Amino acid sequence: MSPARLRVSCLLLVTLATLIHLVGGSVAWQAAGVVALLLYLATLKGQLTRMAKGLLCAAGVLTLLALWRSPTSGQLLFEASGRFAFFATFVVALSMLRLPAYRSRLVRRCGQSMLLQPPSRRYPILSLGSALFGIILNIGVLNLFAAMIEKSNTLSAAQGRTWVQQARQRRMMLALLRGFSLAPLISPMGIGVAVVLSSLPQVTWPQLAPYILGAAALIFMAGWVVDYVTGPHPPANKTYVTPSLRPLAQFGFLLIGIVALVFSIAWLLDVRLPIAALLGAPSGALLWLAWQRRRLGYGGLPAAITTVHRQLPWLLSPSANEIVVLGAAGYLGHVCVGLVDTQQLAPLLAVLGPLGAFNAVLAMLMVVGLAQIGVNPIVTVTLSVGLLPTLGIEGLTPALIGASLMVGWALALMSSPMTASMLILSRFTRVPATRIGYRWNGRFLITVIPLLALWFGWSPF
Repeated sequence: MSPARLRVSCLLLVTLATLIHLVGGSVAWQAAGVVALLLYLATLKGQLTRMAKGLLCAAGVLTLLALWRSPTSGQLLFEASGRFAFFATFVVALSMLRLPAYRSRLVRRCGQSMLLQPPSRRYPILSLGSALFGIILNIGVLNLFAAMIEKSNTLSAAQGRTWVQQARQRRMMLALLRGFSLAPLISPMGIGVAVVLSSLPQVTWPQLAPYILGAAALIFMAGWVVDYVTGPHPPANKTYVTPSLRPLAQFGFLLIGIVALVFSIAWLLDVRLPIAALLGAPSGALLWLAWQRRRLGYGGLPAAITTVHRQLPWLLSPSANEIVVLGAAGYLGHVCVGLVDTQQLAPLLAVLGPLGAFNAVLAMLMVVGLAQIGVNPIVTVTLSVGLLPTLGIEGLTPALIGASLMVGWALALMSSPMTASMLILSRFTRVPATRIGYRWNGRFLITVIPLLALWFGWSPF
């Protein structure tokens, strides 16, 4: 068996065992998933980035500290390992949706339709479109759409005007970046929702939705206004034929169907939304693949299963770093919360207590600020969502905490030059990531952060 196939086999064992445990509640299956996870990590030698290695080392140090300090270290580490396996399963489940999406003619037609819109409509359509596609493709939407933008934004398309070509590149790339960053907020299947709801079992999606959807609307409108004000506005080409948005509407209905499948599973099996997403995303991907191959007989299902089997190594092998970063962050967060004595947080409570709900704004800014110096938002959000509710600050509800951290995560993706999203855009535009994050996006951030501070500081919910 090749190393890639071995890694994928271990990862599928993690996924299967974790799903059975989450639905059936069997501790034995959780233990099987943890063992398979350790085997998977052992196969990743030489495959990990510096950040992933650093988080694994931090997890190892904290494991030793837990063995020394915690009277129930075995249970604590077992539960933390289960969270690592949960997030690994989450990455695998959502990655399955990329397979039919990358092979879909509808996706390509949507991309061309969005990019060829007139300047007055291009920002909102491209931003909303990248948010919708980001739900399914995750960071792959940046590679896909950035390549399309680079190909379509030629000097001839700008009628020989270099300044128009450069302005179009800036405006389209920023619309793409901001839309992609909204995907974790607007999607009930997003990784932000999974981190928050799995760490705060008392919070439900309907409780989060008013905060995060309202914040997403503020971010979208602020981005649109700043894009329009900063222009420029070259004369319109009156002979230009605007392409139809029907492909984007069709994709929207497809996405609604997948989300409806997830909510139906949550209702039928009486499980929490993150668990339903783990079951619904692969099911939706298989049905989508079967529809693409329906002419091959038996509803396309056998052909779809064969495609999944053949393409899994190609699909999951690049996810190693994503799995380790997200899983190790979840592991660290759970162990930290288990080791912290809430009585030792009394001095911190004395400082933060009088601020009440405004602490949500501080939490949002903390995620954004630490991202600028290279601390991945996944780590900050996972640790904070576990620790902040233990302070018991009046007016700072668990739902408000989770929502503010998720919004901080989205803003970090739009601003930090050290995130993967910014590095991808820098590669396509050949513009330094610091210039994209701070110069191109500076006016937007100055506009939207005070608006979000008002939203969380005086939220009506």
